[in-house]
Amino acid sequence: MTINPYAGSPFSYVAEPPAAPYSIVELMPGVRNLLEYVRLEAGERVLLLMEHAVDPVVVQAIGAAAAYRDADVRILSVAPFSPGGWDREAPLDIETAAFREADVVISGTWWGEVHTAPLFFDQIKSRSSRFLSLHMTATAGALLTGGRLPAEVFYALLRRALRQLTAAGSIRVTSERGTDVTFSGLTFDPDPGAMRPGDWRPFPYGGANFWPTDTEGVLVVEDSTVTGVPEEPVRITLEGNLVRKIEGGAAAEQLRRYAPGGYYMRHGLFGLNPKVRVSGGTQFEREKHAGAFYCGLDGLTGGVPVKTGPGFAHCDCQIDRPTVLVDGEVFVERGRLLMLDEPEIREVAAQFGPPEVILDDNPVMILPRRYTGAPTR
Repeated sequence: MTINPYAGSPFSYVAEPPAAPYSIVELMPGVRNLLEYVRLEAGERVLLLMEHAVDPVVVQAIGAAAAYRDADVRILSVAPFSPGGWDREAPLDIETAAFREADVVISGTWWGEVHTAPLFFDQIKSRSSRFLSLHMTATAGALLTGGRLPAEVFYALLRRALRQLTAAGSIRVTSERGTDVTFSGLTFDPDPGAMRPGDWRPFPYGGANFWPTDTEGVLVVEDSTVTGVPEEPVRITLEGNLVRKIEGGAAAEQLRRYAPGGYYMRHGLFGLNPKVRVSGGTQFEREKHAGAFYCGLDGLTGGVPVKTGPGFAHCDCQIDRPTVLVDGEVFVERGRLLMLDEPEIREVAAQFGPPEVILDDNPVMILPRRYTGAPTR
């Protein structure tokens, strides 16, 4: 049996420990960054779309901060969303009606929009709302750690990463557990800047997202949204951007059963946020940690990839400490994002405090409050 420190990661908000009521004080730096990221303005209609099991302290912190900015706040408590289209007939009329009327939606769901047709990305883009997703991250832990990184520092990291990544012909990801996969034909999300109507963004902010046209090699799953941490290695063989083989005991069978029609490689993401927690965090927190990597397999529709809608069998696979080569040049070395040491990044971080503190990628060390907000004078 594989021993993994993340084997106890929570599987839903029900499994998350509750926050003490007074901890709302410590959540406010992260909530402030959240509202600045979504560019909340006075008078805007804000919908907090929160699953029933989300910690009330988290909901109160976000709602109170939005109200303090003179926003018109509505809180809608909803049933948990099901993964992968398992409950395709679930009535979501109330949720979608509220979403259509909001200027800003802050969503606290576990499985997120990628699994739900009425709230899928094409529906978000067709509306005027700005949609901020706390996908598995509507937790005190996420707001206290990754949420504290100043947005300006994240944007500096993202711009620097995209300069190198968007020019790449191929990107190779390896791990000590046996992953060796190469991506090519790459399209990256651009530096998004200020949120606009129809935008969808995750929070805490965290990475450089891309879509490949070709993927070749073997992916060894360390954790996935379908299997959790497998008891024995799960090896996924990819050729021509399609999954050709899944091997590895009970977890491999679970993965095959989740999408009996097969999978393709939909997207990947390189984590850039040094303050996102690793130990104790959900997969959708850990993926954003500086130096981490994850990729999303999506179910085929009628035997082919269909990217205009949900595949209804989306499975995200995590690699915590990869080595990443961009056209042969080391980008990440055994989980260490090398650009954290570059002068241009340290110069931006220095506006908020000591760069060695702001950019320290030890996720156990929480960023002090005085380094999380306005630039120091």
